[in-house]
Amino acid sequence: MFERPGERAIVVQLDLGQGGLDERLGELKLLASSAGATVEAVVSGRRNAPDPALFAGRGKVEEITEALCAHDADLVIFNHALSPAQQRNLERALQRRVIDRTALILDIFALRAKSHEGKLQVELAQLSHLATRLVRGWTHLERQKGGIGLRGPGEKQLETDRRLLGDRVRLLKSRLAKLEKQRHTRRRARERRDVFTVSLVGYTNAGKSTLFNALTRAGAYAADQLFATLDTTSRRMFAGAENIVLSDTVGFIRDLPHALVAAFHATLEETASADLLLHVVDASSEDREAQIGAVNVVLDEIGAADVPRIEVWNKIDLTHAAPAVLRGDCDRIERVFLSARTGEGLQFLRAVLGDAAEAFAAEPDSGSHSSDLDATRFNPHQFEGVSLPCDK
Repeated sequence: MFERPGERAIVVQLDLGQGGLDERLGELKLLASSAGATVEAVVSGRRNAPDPALFAGRGKVEEITEALCAHDADLVIFNHALSPAQQRNLERALQRRVIDRTALILDIFALRAKSHEGKLQVELAQLSHLATRLVRGWTHLERQKGGIGLRGPGEKQLETDRRLLGDRVRLLKSRLAKLEKQRHTRRRARERRDVFTVSLVGYTNAGKSTLFNALTRAGAYAADQLFATLDTTSRRMFAGAENIVLSDTVGFIRDLPHALVAAFHATLEETASADLLLHVVDASSEDREAQIGAVNVVLDEIGAADVPRIEVWNKIDLTHAAPAVLRGDCDRIERVFLSARTGEGLQFLRAVLGDAAEAFAAEPDSGSHSSDLDATRFNPHQFEGVSLPCDK
């Protein structure tokens, strides 16, 4: 999406009554920075509803034009979802490239994907998003030009492009289906061995990869960036005497593009098949409750709503809170407070995982998380040699 590093961008954030504007704007700036853009200015405003043609309205478009000229910017990023027509009209009016939040997230995914499967998934999501916007690129061509070597089949260029895109989408889906079968085979092998599986989930940049490295010493890539991790990484670890497979997964974000959820279905399915989810929360974020809600929405979408989960409130070193374990009704562990960066509280989480793995191994038929493992069975009084505070 971006042609060169350090691209100068104008960000547009309108108040449509959605709330949490400061957090949303800060998140968009991080997204833009992660994609390689420099945010030069922010244009804000308030509307009761988006303008059907320009989303922002003509007066606001003039303000954006002034900001573009003042900062010599060549990119406009809307912190909203634009329709194909709105994007096309804005580009004509501004004479600059215009992208929306969805396109920005897709671009970051394209930058971060490293594995073969990850690249296929990102390309599929990008093509699905592009399919509704093809007309933008061919407004100057009504029909293929005639002449020697240029005589086409008689169809419009747009129709040709859509046909080729459709062929590519079918090819990508076929390749991903084969990879999904291989994933199912590996998953069945783990189930036959009765291996306790745990997946780290959470909002992007909550510290999942840092926690993963702290628990497994895997050396997975971890950075203070949004979507630093795209490809699922799994490692074995020991908690007490029990063997556990821990997986680090892609982070979630509010209003996650549906094209991404669909394209990453096979990867996210690993989360739904886990025996336990560790929901990693950035305890230092003022917007953490909204982030928790956004993660829960995605978990519902991918069929992981019924998987037992424990919240892991990370980054307590930034909040000056003490490491602790919070229990609810029936001694049920609901939350663990720790710092993956400093290691504070990691012993509590290891004890929780060890007890969970023991409970899983003790089940007569331990192969399904839906009925065989209950988070209420984690009893902190059974932990040997570990002193667990009851409250934060």
